[in-house]
Amino acid sequence: MKDYGLLDVGYNHVNLDDCWAMKNRSATGEVMSDTTRFPSMNNFTDQLHALGFYAGIYSDSGWFTCAGYPGSFMHEEQDAMTFQSWGFDFLKYDNCAIPFDDIIREGVMGKYQRMADALVKVAEDTGTTFIFSLCEWGWNQVWLWGAQMSHSWRIDGDIVPVWRSIASIINSASFITQATNFYGRNDLDMLEIGNGNLTHDEAKTHFTVWALVKAPLLIGTNLATISQEMVSILKNQEIIAINQDPVYGTSISPFRWGINPDWTSNATYPAQYWSGPSENGTVFMLINTLSQPADMFFNLTESPWIRAGIQYSVRDLWTHTDNGTAVRNFTAMDVPAHGVVALLLKEDGYESAGMMPPCAGEALTQCTAENGTKYS
Repeated sequence: MKDYGLLDVGYNHVNLDDCWAMKNRSATGEVMSDTTRFPSMNNFTDQLHALGFYAGIYSDSGWFTCAGYPGSFMHEEQDAMTFQSWGFDFLKYDNCAIPFDDIIREGVMGKYQRMADALVKVAEDTGTTFIFSLCEWGWNQVWLWGAQMSHSWRIDGDIVPVWRSIASIINSASFITQATNFYGRNDLDMLEIGNGNLTHDEAKTHFTVWALVKAPLLIGTNLATISQEMVSILKNQEIIAINQDPVYGTSISPFRWGINPDWTSNATYPAQYWSGPSENGTVFMLINTLSQPADMFFNLTESPWIRAGIQYSVRDLWTHTDNGTAVRNFTAMDVPAHGVVALLLKEDGYESAGMMPPCAGEALTQCTAENGTKYS
């Protein structure tokens, strides 16, 4: 990660997932790391810290993890203290092996609150604040309550490195973008860049969506075998800058679904036209969900972040080029199959005088002169 420059562009956590533990707890109930794989967790985290990384670990809210290792149910505070003592400050918390109702007497939210309370106690006792990542697969409308107790929450099932999985998750995300803001983010699952047989354009679309909806960017591939072409996608600093915007923590959102009527749920053909504010202008994302190239057109004022009567300079966040000025509308030509266009539009003065019609977009239906004459 250091050699490829990934730490330099912001990938500053190394997180363990399942299977790091022994199958049984100690006689006093402590969870123990695998004596062969991780003989000293403190040595492991010390090495990461020395390289400039933070360290993350995994557990489960049930009796067992999804791979059958000890879960943290009824050991929440004990495990949280153990993780802190080992030098971790990030916890991914899974949803397997749920106790019977007459034992837990909680819903999904209450089950996760138990560990949230334990992490608060650890922070009070030690000063270590954990990033708490819920992995409840989108159950129980987590986007409504996740920010009360965590910093991110999975909105869907596990991702796989094929386009249909990515398109389905984009579809799920399109309806709940309002849930994301600073300190609380919809988690679309790890990045599959470098895995499977995603085309270059599919990988770019995958990364662009995850970044611009402000999801956590978690690399989930073997960096020993990743191609430099895929590394370059992960290192697009103009895209990452939107993900890490210090002024706007909100996700971009669809302003037009495109192929389908607006607000249509379609796991194969999700929303195509998205926009949102950023520190340096209005971000637009166009996704060609078709299996063949397509031109993609939009009126600027379809986005709520655009001002009528203003022309805009156009920056392409993938070609890293300034592409002239957009007046009232924009067309992206020959967007590849499953490809993406990411643009940053900045105000660039008033439109030319005498532009017709005198109102743009939806306003045309109520376009009225000062004397009451309605334009038609």
